[in-house]
Amino acid sequence: MIDWLLEGDVAVAYLTSRDLLHLDAPHLRERIATEGLGAALLAARRPDGHWGRGFYQPKWTSTHYTLLELRNLGLSPENQAAGEAVRLVLAANKVRDGGVNPNTRAAASETCINGMALNYASYFGASEADLVSLVDCLLASRVPDGGFNCHHRPPKQPVKHSSMHTTVSVLEGIHSYRSAAYGHRRDELGEAADTAVEFLLRHELFKSEHTGEVIRADFTRVHHPPRWHFDILRGLECLAVMRVPRDPRMDAALDLLRARRRPDGRWTATVWPGETHVPPDSGREPSRWATLRALRVRYRFEMRDDRLPGTLDGVGTSR
Repeated sequence: MIDWLLEGDVAVAYLTSRDLLHLDAPHLRERIATEGLGAALLAARRPDGHWGRGFYQPKWTSTHYTLLELRNLGLSPENQAAGEAVRLVLAANKVRDGGVNPNTRAAASETCINGMALNYASYFGASEADLVSLVDCLLASRVPDGGFNCHHRPPKQPVKHSSMHTTVSVLEGIHSYRSAAYGHRRDELGEAADTAVEFLLRHELFKSEHTGEVIRADFTRVHHPPRWHFDILRGLECLAVMRVPRDPRMDAALDLLRARRRPDGRWTATVWPGETHVPPDSGREPSRWATLRALRVRYRFEMRDDRLPGTLDGVGTSR
């Protein structure tokens, strides 16, 4: 299985070496920018520094989603093209509440987009000054139940229940920010992350807190790339990276993930429809990306490998 992963895209080989074999592989990370999927994404960048038609359109070839994908590939945080694109986004797409919005005339931003933007902007080395308003906006958008929801815009448009999609996007952003050693409202973000994790666990990652029924069938399937969407693999992966201790409320999701495994020990992945820079996996054949991600979760929570969460992220440079 490991050999099969190492034979895949150089980004898969790098993350397999780092996260499953615990080997430092800088030579593989360097190659992500010049080979395979990473090189294809970087080559699609326009002369003006954006991808697609700009910040958010179209899905999934816009600057926003390309930066998110490059971050998840393990591209070097010091990559010049990615860093320049982050600065373009933060300079041109902030709106009145301090967050980012594709519609720069809007008064309010969207929490899910803010969480994803904080994730890749922190990873690719945005200045703390450029992230302050984004952090402030996210902290102001917490829902009373502990999580986050992109429709929650208090005081005029409050909601009572958080979204799994938005909550995991914000958790990933908070973790990326705190791992990169930014200081602005760091402790408050940590407290917000704790309540958001509890929100996910109360729902066992895919169930209604009140009825125990599956919230959405899509939550029980494996997708790659996840984009903004939540599923059990993305939720478990986020908790693993954040060093959340094994909790009985994860068991049902772990059982589902195990049940999704093929007889050959690999996983397939469903692909969200939309324009992409390179053709996606078919969804019928085993996916190296889905298998790598599922194994990282299982190593952490089922094999009790405490080394994994610290290595999965790949962030941690002091700023």
